Amino acid sequence: MNTLLESTAVAKSAFAELEASVTQACQRIAPTWPLDQFIAVNPYWGFVEQPMAQAARKLNQLSGTPLVMPRSFYRAEWQAGRLKQAHFQGAIDAAQADCKVDELIDSLRTEIKGAQPQILVTTLADSQRDLSHAMAWVDFVTHQISQHCAAYFDVSQAAWNPARVGLYASWSRQLASDHSTALLMGYTGFNLKAASLPLDPWSLIAAATKALGVKPEQCADYYTALLMSINGWASWCAYERWQTRLGTISGSADEDDIIELLAIRLCWEWLLLQDPNNLQLAPEWIAASTRKDYTTASFEIDNKHDWLLQDALELAYQEPLCRGLAKPPAVPAPPTVQAIFCIDVRSEVFRRALEATSSTMQTRGFAGFFGLFISYSPAGTTMTRPQLPGLLASSRCVTDECDSLALGQAIALRRKRGLQWRSTWQNFRSAASSGFSFVETCGMLYAGKLLKNTLPSYATPHTVEQTGLSHDEVKASRPRLQNLPGVTPEAELQSRCDMAAGILGAMGVTKDFARIVLLAGHGSQTANNPHAAGLDCGACGGQTGEVNARALAALLNDAAVRTALIVKDIHIPDSTWFLGGMHNTTTDEVALYDTDLLPALHAADLVELKTNLNLAGRRARAERAPALGLAHLAGHPEQLEKTIKARGNDWAQVRPEWGLANNAAFIVAPRVRSQHLDLAGRAFLHDYDHTQDTTLGVLELIMTAPMVVTNWINMQYYASVVDNFKYGSGNKVLHNVVGGRLGVFEGNGGDLRIGLPMQSLHDGSQWQHTPLRLSVFIEAPQAAIDCIIAKHAVVRQLVNNQWLHLFQMQADLPGGAVSIARYRPTALAGAAWVAA
Repeated sequence: MNTLLESTAVAKSAFAELEASVTQACQRIAPTWPLDQFIAVNPYWGFVEQPMAQAARKLNQLSGTPLVMPRSFYRAEWQAGRLKQAHFQGAIDAAQADCKVDELIDSLRTEIKGAQPQILVTTLADSQRDLSHAMAWVDFVTHQISQHCAAYFDVSQAAWNPARVGLYASWSRQLASDHSTALLMGYTGFNLKAASLPLDPWSLIAAATKALGVKPEQCADYYTALLMSINGWASWCAYERWQTRLGTISGSADEDDIIELLAIRLCWEWLLLQDPNNLQLAPEWIAASTRKDYTTASFEIDNKHDWLLQDALELAYQEPLCRGLAKPPAVPAPPTVQAIFCIDVRSEVFRRALEATSSTMQTRGFAGFFGLFISYSPAGTTMTRPQLPGLLASSRCVTDECDSLALGQAIALRRKRGLQWRSTWQNFRSAASSGFSFVETCGMLYAGKLLKNTLPSYATPHTVEQTGLSHDEVKASRPRLQNLPGVTPEAELQSRCDMAAGILGAMGVTKDFARIVLLAGHGSQTANNPHAAGLDCGACGGQTGEVNARALAALLNDAAVRTALIVKDIHIPDSTWFLGGMHNTTTDEVALYDTDLLPALHAADLVELKTNLNLAGRRARAERAPALGLAHLAGHPEQLEKTIKARGNDWAQVRPEWGLANNAAFIVAPRVRSQHLDLAGRAFLHDYDHTQDTTLGVLELIMTAPMVVTNWINMQYYASVVDNFKYGSGNKVLHNVVGGRLGVFEGNGGDLRIGLPMQSLHDGSQWQHTPLRLSVFIEAPQAAIDCIIAKHAVVRQLVNNQWLHLFQMQADLPGGAVSIARYRPTALAGAAWVAA
């Protein structure tokens, strides 16, 4: 009896150890969002609990991915004069490295090889194959898993799908009847082995791990390496898990998809080890799997040099920015317009241009979802989409309303019927029988549309949410916040008042209101672009900011809400009107919404605002023209505007705009601190006045939300440059959309590609994004910043492990000049503030 109990206890302990290793591996995979909500993600998110240089070593061991650029990149920066000896010395001093400047300069002359990555059975099997005449097992396994995942997760495009019985169960059923492995790879008896696999993914993981001889202490890394070998689909499964835990997807099946994907990838390792045609594989695997270390002493030295080069490159950017921010600011004039833009780096160019049109034009920066925790359901549709950062879950809904209830109901009904007809027509077009007859009978009907789309167009295209609406119906529809279900009118008003007060407080706009307060969301304008959502507002869940801007403007113009705000000591004068707008980041135009509701007394203000917005658009387009290859048109504003609009509508244009390329800084301070600087569209700008934040609630919100989001954006661009094969999506020209919205293949197969395409980062001759870790500048007392770092583990990991650089600003010098200190993590004291 005791022996039985002991055996049971040992089995439970072994399973708990296995489960812990699986959990650790799965947690290391960052999620990727679908194309229609394509927000930026830090792909290293599962490693932020480690210092970045240490995580780089681990990632290099697991998958061969680098976290720094090739030496040739730093050599080019040195030869161009952007990297100087002082930067090298500064990096050495900061790291307290045992290295001389001359050694670092000498290291620029040689390229280094990465560490030998984790050996997998697939790569070992390929080392024994003639890959010039035979398909690689790595490619075959990736393709087989990827094709099944594409079919399994497709819920919006394909008419026929595998049964949703669980990813592993669905795959194992299909594998047992798949003859491609035997025919293409010469694996005899494969189907019999596939048919005898364990039915449960956990049983498979346990059995395969034992058969492969992987030791318990090796499991977490081995499992991670397997998931990273199919990283695109692992990231998709991580997204499913993320949404389940956020509460946007019900049930537990989606949470387990990543575990089942691991079981599938592990199963291939086990099956290959049993290949009767390769009897030498098993002993070679045993020898390879017992290897202790994957790095050499020379690699470690080279790795330290690489990080010193990266530190020096970042120092070269930070030093002039620190000098500029330290200068005393000018005294601003009282504003006639307060224009509140998203913190997006593209807003910096337009804000600077707008401020140049008038000394009374004040701009401010705030998260582009404007603090609204909402989802949006267009009237007459079944669609609901989030309009907030991917880190958060919505708590309220916005839908379209008309001034006339009857008109709104009529529009919704007509639209619903129209969309139902479109759906029926689409089902007919995609039916199996239509594959032989549809093109022959109806193809010519599309010739006109194809020709029209090929010709230059300067119009603003309809957005997805306007599908099924006429121009007049679009103008009549206004996005409005819906009441909470089951609450009294009094409670609803109080909820709206609390929401408005919280948003105004976070914006820092609680007094001295201008006559017009413009809430400017942003969105892009591109055609035939699967990654279009990645150019829209990440804070709005990869959508435009129109819905949020218009809904908030309506909330703050509500007389009842304004009256309720008086109790909270927020007095919005009758002379103030909130106006929703949207900055088109492709064309640098700003659309204004609901201007028909503007009081007549503001007519002159509206004319002046439109004039200034048009002037700012001209300035911004001229500034951006050289990066678009249009420098010759910078002095011809009308022609430049037409050309940029045509680029946005050109379905063959792979670079309609540069998005957030070259982002490098996040400045959290009053606008006057940076208003005199040309930040070249590289800085996220968030207004913040610590003297109004007595509880530190706003600072805490900024450091735990926008700072994390900007890190995600910065690291997505960083990773897509340093390793576009693993963390980018390759050549945009070759993209094929998977499952309607899941992601893209580069070509017709391979892994699901995540991250940014090369054309979003490189202009064909040089990089448009320099991979720098984000430099965050916060004007607040050091004690307040330290308190928030100590309170929040995620913030602590980001700053202490150097996934970003943190600076503190303080206006304590004569003449209003600013002193700047750098947060420097240290091995002994934990962290210290040192003069920047």
